Amino acid sequence: MPELELFKRALAHENAVAFRTDHGERHYSELLECSEQIARILLDGGRDLDESRIAFLIPTGFDHTSAQWGIWRAGGVAVPLCLAATTPEYEYTITDSDASVVFTTRELSEKLVDICKQHNLRLLILEDLGSESNGELPELNPERRAMILYTSGTTSKPKGVVSTHRNIQAQIEMLVKAWEWQADDRIPLFLPLHHIHGIINVMSCALWSGAVIEPFAGFDLERILKRVADDAYTVFMAVPTIYVKLIQALETQSAEQRDRNINGFQKMRLMISGSAALPASIHEKWTELTGQKLLERYGMTEIGMGLSNPFHGERRPGAVGQPLPGVEIRLKAETGEVVTNEDEPGEIQVKGPAVFSEYWNRPEVTAESFEDAWFRTGDMAVLETGYYRIMGRLSVDIIKSGGYKLSALEIEAVLLQHPDISECAVIGTPDDTWGEAVSAAVVLAQGTDLELEALRNWCRDRLSVYKIPKRLSCVNALPRNAMGKVTKPAVKDLFAES
Repeated sequence: MPELELFKRALAHENAVAFRTDHGERHYSELLECSEQIARILLDGGRDLDESRIAFLIPTGFDHTSAQWGIWRAGGVAVPLCLAATTPEYEYTITDSDASVVFTTRELSEKLVDICKQHNLRLLILEDLGSESNGELPELNPERRAMILYTSGTTSKPKGVVSTHRNIQAQIEMLVKAWEWQADDRIPLFLPLHHIHGIINVMSCALWSGAVIEPFAGFDLERILKRVADDAYTVFMAVPTIYVKLIQALETQSAEQRDRNINGFQKMRLMISGSAALPASIHEKWTELTGQKLLERYGMTEIGMGLSNPFHGERRPGAVGQPLPGVEIRLKAETGEVVTNEDEPGEIQVKGPAVFSEYWNRPEVTAESFEDAWFRTGDMAVLETGYYRIMGRLSVDIIKSGGYKLSALEIEAVLLQHPDISECAVIGTPDDTWGEAVSAAVVLAQGTDLELEALRNWCRDRLSVYKIPKRLSCVNALPRNAMGKVTKPAVKDLFAES
């Protein structure tokens, strides 16, 4: 049997249900059997893929995991593709990773067949696979490369983040320990499986623990709420946008429906929010509605998860908690000094076994991203009474204005507390006097007519808490028209002194 701990644990749960859908159940034993067959087909008579990259585009569920495990068991490096990507994006990921094989379903193959022909790549169709029973599978050293995930590429083209089997195991083990995963847990999986959130936090932690996954093609609000009302889940993980949608749905349901759903949420042992900042107002609203205190955490593709509010203890709105087991965190000031005091901002730097090994084919970028074995995240945070709070990306979310370092995320969180504002985005814009002015694009809720002067007065009372010079900011007021579409913005000076 396979040497990696993930597969050993699957064998220990072989009679348990791994995936459950409307069409039936698939057990851990089937997952091991199917992944072994895929591994043999990928090997095609060879002994070891020797870290060859295998790109795959398969919908969320049993088949996706079988493919991923099959790639690993054959000694390959898994490169999951985004189901919603464009042809140029597929081609970039496949060619940048030097993939030798592309693996997909018959339905999705039309997205990839021309790319494979152009680059002379082997294309495997899931439904056309036969069975291969001969040959030994390779031994898998944990130090082998296992997966390449592509970052969003906000400052350049996406980079391939390479994780070893040891990195992945460390990421899983710390979360299983911190969040007390159990074999009797049940969780929906609707997060994309080309991101760390869906791959590690949900799918891998659940399968490591012998839990049951209910896969969805995407966030299907109606179906998921129905399953929540049926007490189908014990653990729930989502991004802030989904919690906003759930709140909106609960507030518009009939009293009977709402009570059933709220009862289902209340019974869950753990609900987590991540992948983006969770406004404190949403955190508090969710608790008010369901009684559940969301657990917010911080992570990224390169490190897995690094910080988390505690499973037992205070889950503080607006904070991402403390270092997870096995993770070392430090803050580094722009002056180059390590921050030793609370309430002083600095760049988050991370060290530990979960940190990725390299950026694929980018040795110079890899070297620049580490400082004495500490990975430089590019995120700024501050430690406040024992809990870290994220201020934002140094390159995007930190606005340098009048000598202050202002967090766009904090300002957005305050604006979202206004009852007439449904959406907003805060950015820094060039300003001759202040270096950068704080500009907010604000979408008003349907049917509201917020006067800018009233908003100025409302903001003065609240944003002063964050030491923001009142005269620096401006706003784009973006009311929706009768068709629900945002009208052309009118830029005004929000904090201009009268």
